[in-house]
Amino acid sequence: MPAVIITGVPGVGKSTVIEAARQHAGYSVVVYGTEMFEVARARGLVKDRDEMRKLDPSVQREIQIAAAEAIAKKGDVIVDTHFAIKTPKGYLPGIPAWVAEKLRLKQIVLVEASPEDILKRRQNDPSRQRDPDSAADIADHQETNRRFAAAVSTLTGATVKVVHNREGKVDETRDQIIRALA
Repeated sequence: MPAVIITGVPGVGKSTVIEAARQHAGYSVVVYGTEMFEVARARGLVKDRDEMRKLDPSVQREIQIAAAEAIAKKGDVIVDTHFAIKTPKGYLPGIPAWVAEKLRLKQIVLVEASPEDILKRRQNDPSRQRDPDSAADIADHQETNRRFAAAVSTLTGATVKVVHNREGKVDETRDQIIRALA
């Protein structure tokens, strides 16, 4: 089976619901950002993950390709990633066509939540150094994710499913993902 991408904006709770779904669906999970970080760190470009989005887009593209090649060697997996990476120069596609093709992309699952809930989750997460965003910025980012998912779907034929991660409803979101993967 080809790869499945599960994506959402930072703070939506995507990694939490992916872990819950993985336990029930029996998939392996690869975090695309971790793969990219390992490539960038090995090249001496960054010391932590939060620095990566500030790299020049051409450098980020090189890192994306190397990470996709590494993931493709892992076989059929759920890829935990971001579709639209907010950079100082604008949104960078997290999964451009050449990455989707290397992954043999079958399906895209977008995890979304209300911008206000995402903002609260970000404010309560001391483990990351996130750029300050408003609820309107987060809504724009989610809409950009949808646009990027539609573009990749058009290029690859992958299906797109949107699931809503409502506050305190991880099990409900997990079940939506499991049904989408079936």
